Amino acid sequence: MRLYRLRLEKRHMYNLIIASLISLMLISVANSQEVNLMKEQPPYTNALIHESSPYLQQHAHNPVLWLPWGEDAFTLARLQNKPVFLSIGYSTCHWCHVMENESFEDPAVAELLNRYFISIKVDREERPDIDAIYMRAAQLMNGSGGWPLNLLLTPDKKPFYASTYLPKQSRFGRLGLMELAERAGTMWQQDRENVEASADSIAAALKHSIKIITPAISSNGSTAKIDTALIDQAYLATAKHFDISHGGFGEKPKFPSAQRLLFLLRYASLKEKPEALAMVEKTLDAMQRGGIHDQLSGGFHRYSTDAAWLLPHFEKMLYDQAMLMMAYAEGWQATGNASFAYTARHIADYLLRDMRHTNGAFYAAEDADSEGEEGKFYLWNSVEINTLLGKRAAAFMQAYGVEKNGNFNDETKRKKNGENILHQSGTIDLERFAADRKRLMDARDQRIRPFLDDKILTDWNGLTIAALSITGRILNEPHYIEAASKSADFILKHLHKDGVLKHRWRKGQAAIHGQLEDYSSMVWGLTELYEASLEPRWLASALSLNKTMLQRFKGKDGGFYQVEENAELIARPMEVFDAALPSGNAVAMHNLLRLSRLTGDASLAKEAATLADHFAGTAQRAPSGVLHMLSAVLLAQSTGKEIVLAGDRNSDEAKKMLALIHNRYRPNTVVLWHDEDIEALAPFTRGQSSIDDTVTAYVCEHFQCNRPTTDLNELKQYLN
Repeated sequence: MRLYRLRLEKRHMYNLIIASLISLMLISVANSQEVNLMKEQPPYTNALIHESSPYLQQHAHNPVLWLPWGEDAFTLARLQNKPVFLSIGYSTCHWCHVMENESFEDPAVAELLNRYFISIKVDREERPDIDAIYMRAAQLMNGSGGWPLNLLLTPDKKPFYASTYLPKQSRFGRLGLMELAERAGTMWQQDRENVEASADSIAAALKHSIKIITPAISSNGSTAKIDTALIDQAYLATAKHFDISHGGFGEKPKFPSAQRLLFLLRYASLKEKPEALAMVEKTLDAMQRGGIHDQLSGGFHRYSTDAAWLLPHFEKMLYDQAMLMMAYAEGWQATGNASFAYTARHIADYLLRDMRHTNGAFYAAEDADSEGEEGKFYLWNSVEINTLLGKRAAAFMQAYGVEKNGNFNDETKRKKNGENILHQSGTIDLERFAADRKRLMDARDQRIRPFLDDKILTDWNGLTIAALSITGRILNEPHYIEAASKSADFILKHLHKDGVLKHRWRKGQAAIHGQLEDYSSMVWGLTELYEASLEPRWLASALSLNKTMLQRFKGKDGGFYQVEENAELIARPMEVFDAALPSGNAVAMHNLLRLSRLTGDASLAKEAATLADHFAGTAQRAPSGVLHMLSAVLLAQSTGKEIVLAGDRNSDEAKKMLALIHNRYRPNTVVLWHDEDIEALAPFTRGQSSIDDTVTAYVCEHFQCNRPTTDLNELKQYLN
């Protein structure tokens, strides 16, 4: 009995010591802030003050005693016998801001959270693995998810409650945060056994839902395959939801979903389906005319709250810009619609002007809000435009849909002070209004800008490198390719340590282990950069990162995990469904196929086939949810061309040949430039040298090559 009491006393003392250390840490953080007697200091400071994430920094002066994700926080939860309040969001999330202003900045709410919970904040963009696991938990419990994502966990990370936005107090049937804290805190103290039993059940269901996906077995005992019929089925399911009136898919809210457009472009080309191309053209045209497209500075807002693409949710995400830039550049290539080339350039120019660090890499996002109001930076009234444009104002306002009483509705559906979101009200001469747009943009730049999330993410930069390379190659814009090169150089120098990638860089520090998407997106970017620049070092880097990805993320039975094996998470996710971005597995499959054809390495194509087989059962259950992987299968099933050029790369003949190759949409063509370095990476190019010191093209198809040619017309025949 005495020994038991002594153990309890030691444990109690240990708890007090840990709690005291946390308190002292928070006090020392507050005391360490520079005192400025001329400026009011924040009344609260918590442990997030030491974190690099802009989102976590936004909550560093909440009275909630937030801790970053880590074992220290969960150890404290166990020692203090408290559940965890886990809140996941990101810096440009509008409803995250609302919840912070309404609840997390309120001392009364903070008192309840601090009393009953250990509170942890996570930036979903820094930790997509944590977000993926607990978003899946929310979907299992509620049927849906979103951000902010708020969960209650046991100290061993098992969820037992999940919600998105929570008002401060209960209203209109939605549970309030204060009531939730009281109820859950009391339940944990009085009925912990049942709470933990529920958490165990949810955790088991969660692990089952994200367990290793095994290849499906058909009724005759054979392994299921992704075949042409399944790809056709996915196309028909996608076409069924096409909005004939406004373009896009489904009802409001409408997301751009660029990977859906990329699938349709490939389907239209390789299956000779003009109706698929028509859907792409309608959607690209409607989006570029709408308010979702920033008509002044370029770039696209995250989504449209209405069906007609007029009223956007104003945040701008780097990944959206990258994916849409690809779609518009390839859309121009496939249709010849000059406005698509304009929009691709408009996106690229926005990124180079407003979203690029001086080191060459690209920032993550711009907020929707400025001065505490969503969209304020982007809205105009007729008085402002008349003042700025004078006699030209009437024509501009007619062209860009400006109404005297305003066309912009806020979330309460009330017209606001005659405010307008600019959009193209019809077919207009963009060049005619270029000077007017510039004048408005210069005036807008004097306003208070939305918050810039200045962290640099490896995966999103990889996508941007790919997009700038594709756009630069297709539109013959060398400065886009140069910008892609600078970003790639930075990532490989500062986020590639000891042969492995880091996920995030900010203010001189690279951190967080790279995940599948970091590798697959960078391989994509570097592969596109090689074909745009024809510099062998980019292909060598792509092959090296791809090899590391295979070593670190491949499952025993096929498929790639999102993260490396570690004990920090309660499950190890493996995902194939596309979300806002194509899945890491789908991007990896594209890379494997492309690198196989660029190098002649058949083992890479075999890896791609294994990947497709692994997810065949999942694809059969929901083919329209895996469009980017089906796009890869479509490319694998279609005849492609490998083109090797040799000779003087800077000659006029070389430029003419490359222009001929890139002037049409050829999704299944790869291009290499022969030299000694490429021979080492792609041995099949040995001996493919120039003839008579003239630029020479070697075109191969169906595992056989045409005779080499130096004639532009003959090359054209080979390409057709």
